[in-house]
Amino acid sequence: MDKLLIRGGRQLQGEVLISGAKNAALPELCATLLTADPVTLLNVPRLQDVSTMLKLIRNMGVQIERRDDGSVLANAGGLTNPEAPYELVKTMRASVLALGPLLARFGEATVSLPGGCAIGSRPVDQHIKGLQAMGAEIVVEHGYMIAKLPKGWTRLKGARIATDMVTVTGTENFLMAAALAEGETILENAAQEPEIPDLAEMLIKMGAKIEGHGTSRIRIQGVEKLHGCTHQVVADRIETGTFLCAVAATGGDVVLKHGRADHLDAVVDKLRDAGATVEAIDGGIRVKSQGRLKAQSFRTTEYPGFPTDMQAQFMALNAISHGPSKVTETIFENRFMHVNELVRLGAHIQIDGKVSVIEGVPKLSGATVMATDLRASASLVIAGLVADGETVVDRIYHLDRGYDQMEAKLRGIGADIERIK
Repeated sequence: MDKLLIRGGRQLQGEVLISGAKNAALPELCATLLTADPVTLLNVPRLQDVSTMLKLIRNMGVQIERRDDGSVLANAGGLTNPEAPYELVKTMRASVLALGPLLARFGEATVSLPGGCAIGSRPVDQHIKGLQAMGAEIVVEHGYMIAKLPKGWTRLKGARIATDMVTVTGTENFLMAAALAEGETILENAAQEPEIPDLAEMLIKMGAKIEGHGTSRIRIQGVEKLHGCTHQVVADRIETGTFLCAVAATGGDVVLKHGRADHLDAVVDKLRDAGATVEAIDGGIRVKSQGRLKAQSFRTTEYPGFPTDMQAQFMALNAISHGPSKVTETIFENRFMHVNELVRLGAHIQIDGKVSVIEGVPKLSGATVMATDLRASASLVIAGLVADGETVVDRIYHLDRGYDQMEAKLRGIGADIERIK
């Protein structure tokens, strides 16, 4: 099992290229199931979850060509098997995104209930409820969601869908299904994360009629057929935020190419309040930091609030900043698993229910720590970059699920970090 060895204490300088967003690439790969025409996606990150999704749709009969330039050509014209089996779904929750497109185009789908990471429960009942509102008949048996159109129907029917809570993958599933439905679909309480309008823009290029994407109310007028397109995956805002926190913690001056400050307003505001300099520049973001920063309290919430996916990384920054801070996690119930590992590195953190109380310390001390989930692993890397001595981060397969060549990118801007096979 791979590990990362980090020798801390180096400032970061230079330029790093931000990859395409995993959370945009996964639904957009599923969107290729909506048409028999070839679709080209640019800026697709090389991540384990992306490889799993490519394997999943290839298993259905989709022709896939992955190119060295980061693009993927997908042709679902010969798709013969509208099923997502457990063996491929168990490691990745995003595979539920195949349900809407398969049902919309083929009138049937069999998709395993998903697996994924351990940060908390993310039920699929909202997906089922929304597709049932569009007329789908769905049963759950033997660990599978089995969906089909009612007898005599050729298409899903437009509907008003109001989910009980904001759900990103639910909004994406409904967007894709509604694009080929008969009539109008209105999504109330829709997710507003930047990956949603990016998917909508791709669907519009394919011939879909969508308005209001990026707001909480999206209107889709269904069309009979979608066609191929070329679309560039939006830059990964969480990778961007992770590198912003890394530079803020270590000090230095780094340009994040393709990074979008407007997709990270809550994080950028907190970094500026802490004392870092963050500015949007042509084609990216520039971040500068010098000396110890001031700790910042925050509360995670749905976009455009402070993202839960940035909580662990910012906590690592708070751990070595001046003063006390409180971090309140409102999205996932198990998202403080990195705290015990940060404590092993010398951080002063106490957990009280949904709140972590951090007292900043001047220095962390290198140790062997274990990654417990994707973003927790990133927080341990940031802590290792500032710790005295050597830090070993174990179980970094979590990191590989969401970061494209993270250690190579960090080395490129001056970090002393290597992968141990």
